[in-house]
Amino acid sequence: MTRLGFGGGPIGGLFAPVSDAEAATALDAGFQVGIRFVDTAPHYGAGLSERRIGAWLRTRPREDVVVSTKVGRLLVQPEGGPPPEGVEGFYGALPYRRVFDFSRDGVLRSVEQSLGRLGLERVDVLLIHDPDEHWEQAAFQAYPTLHELRDQGVVRAIGAGMNQTEMLARFVRETDVDCVLLAGRYTLLDQRGLDELLPLCQRRGTAVIVGGVFNSGVLANPREGATYDYRPAPPEVLARARRLAEVCDRHGVPLAAAALRFPLAHPAVASVLVGARAPAEVRENARLLALPVPGALWEDLRAAGLLSPHAPVPGEDAP
Repeated sequence: MTRLGFGGGPIGGLFAPVSDAEAATALDAGFQVGIRFVDTAPHYGAGLSERRIGAWLRTRPREDVVVSTKVGRLLVQPEGGPPPEGVEGFYGALPYRRVFDFSRDGVLRSVEQSLGRLGLERVDVLLIHDPDEHWEQAAFQAYPTLHELRDQGVVRAIGAGMNQTEMLARFVRETDVDCVLLAGRYTLLDQRGLDELLPLCQRRGTAVIVGGVFNSGVLANPREGATYDYRPAPPEVLARARRLAEVCDRHGVPLAAAALRFPLAHPAVASVLVGARAPAEVRENARLLALPVPGALWEDLRAAGLLSPHAPVPGEDAP
């Protein structure tokens, strides 16, 4: 798993449609800048992201790329025609309906479908996706099924991916997951991951993949109308992001560069996932991650009360 990963949501049409050619060039750009970890899910474009990544993988040696996908949303044929455009934020999606299903049968069907779209015999990482309202079924049916698939060699590592910390911590405490994907809860704006989850993962040796490092946009550019967790940023969040940007500006560091670098300082974090739909976005993310960040910047963020005193920070040269 490379420290910078390619998030497959945007090439599944998140917020705006993307062509097959655009998706392929974005994935190519990721490979060119050294990204070897690609994450997707049936949810992303109702299978479109998986299908596009599968087509791209046929142009690369299989062992060169770590592939992660998810279970929990089963894709089914809709009754009465395809879902309307823009359902759940995806445009140009495949004509399937998403159904939450964390049952053993649902997981097995989902994995079979995903492998077909990806054109693979196995995936490297398989995650239980957003089981927020489904703990019982996810813990007692989905997780044991993933455990069996790992034992059978169909997947190499298993875990869960969510936008909250509490249930992920429960998975780490009560199951034998290899990794978790924490989206939006270990960022410069939201450091709730430090309360329990990240220290627990560090003690247990559970790898953490951090997604949503820009909190869906506001930490990339805290402009008026910026989004926070996929909704318009509240005034207090926008104000905090702008305070973060002011400190970064004093040190000549783009806010987005600090946002990318920050999570990687924690010893439990293995990778940060950043979604992209165009080669320029991929190259810019790689450039930002490579920028030097002076240690004084992190000190100033702490002094301003913008960074938890318990958060590990990168050194001056490398995360």
